[in-house]
Amino acid sequence: MDLGNSHRFLSRVVRLRGHTPATVAYYVSYIALGLSLAATGPNLSRLATQTGSVLSEISYLFTGISLGYMVGAALGGRLFDRIKGHPALAVMMLAIAAFLGLVPLAHKLWMLIAVMFLLGAVQSALDVGANTLLTWIHQDNLAPYMNALHFFFGVGAFLSPILVAQMNIAGGGILWTYWTLALLMLPVAIWFAAVTSPPIRTVPVKEGGRTNRVLILLIVAAFFLTVGVEVGFAGWIFTYATNLDLADETWAAYLTSAFWGSFTVGRLVGIPIAGRFRPQTILLGDLLGCVLCVGLILLWPGSRTALWIGAIGLGFSLASVFATLLSLAGEHLHITGKITGWFFVGTSSGAMVVPWMIGQLFETWGAIVTMVVLMGNLSLGLGTVLMIMIYIRRAAGLTEGRTAA
Repeated sequence: MDLGNSHRFLSRVVRLRGHTPATVAYYVSYIALGLSLAATGPNLSRLATQTGSVLSEISYLFTGISLGYMVGAALGGRLFDRIKGHPALAVMMLAIAAFLGLVPLAHKLWMLIAVMFLLGAVQSALDVGANTLLTWIHQDNLAPYMNALHFFFGVGAFLSPILVAQMNIAGGGILWTYWTLALLMLPVAIWFAAVTSPPIRTVPVKEGGRTNRVLILLIVAAFFLTVGVEVGFAGWIFTYATNLDLADETWAAYLTSAFWGSFTVGRLVGIPIAGRFRPQTILLGDLLGCVLCVGLILLWPGSRTALWIGAIGLGFSLASVFATLLSLAGEHLHITGKITGWFFVGTSSGAMVVPWMIGQLFETWGAIVTMVVLMGNLSLGLGTVLMIMIYIRRAAGLTEGRTAA
């Protein structure tokens, strides 16, 4: 069978059963995204050695990735409002594979930061696209599908530190870790190339757009604060544990994997929960759980038990925050690629600022500053979610008043 006939056959197969092939493609792409994003933290010390950098300098990798994420979010959101989504996602998967392959070849810090910037930009555009297209095809029952999407990110993020640990044990190091990750991106690109894209959704400007912008700003702030905690913890927990002699490098990698594993379980549990409880209730419970877990680590900073319990509990509590915020936005806003892009500008800003701040203070204040910064973020995040809840109630009250009048 020639390649043309093979492609036509695959295209006919993936058109079956409505939106299922597209939904599966988004889920598999999120496994790939989790694999690639979660590889930086466990490799941080080796990337520092590769580039001859100290920790305060190598922390600029997070800045590079997150600046790329900001650019990718801003441009990607508009892109998916204009062109077919799946061919664009296929190209993005190929670009991610190429940049992953370049990571172990960058032996100067500025080169590595540049590669990470480009990698972050493409990862962000993929992130925006998958979330936007999933929202379009499942707009009438979004919450379970959105939680499932982010569950599969957790699967990839859980497997990534294990892959890093096994590569290090086998002697493959950074080279084979990143080249293996690059190869894993290719089948996803082929799948996207074969699946039919959903139609582009256009949303008319409606009355109340100014009010919606206030809600968008509050949700962007919530993304900034909560994603900052997720990336800050995942990116620095390996170095935190080894610096305080709470784990060697292998067990620190497994600790990172335990965080992502509980994160994955939390997202799986979040799928049925999303169908039973309001997003506001879920967010409040999640953030209170996060505060409790980071507080546990702060109270007993020298305890391995507290660290493992706190890491696993934090992963579980953080798990559904991102998807629940997106579901909340889907209930109260008309989601477009542009609006989703703004959400990801918030996430990438938090993912940039919080790890960078930890890196700048780590060597001066000591490893404990990691948890102090995360606790500050969580406190502000909890306050922001409460503001969102108050705002939604007031807006609903005004709408009911106008209807009655």
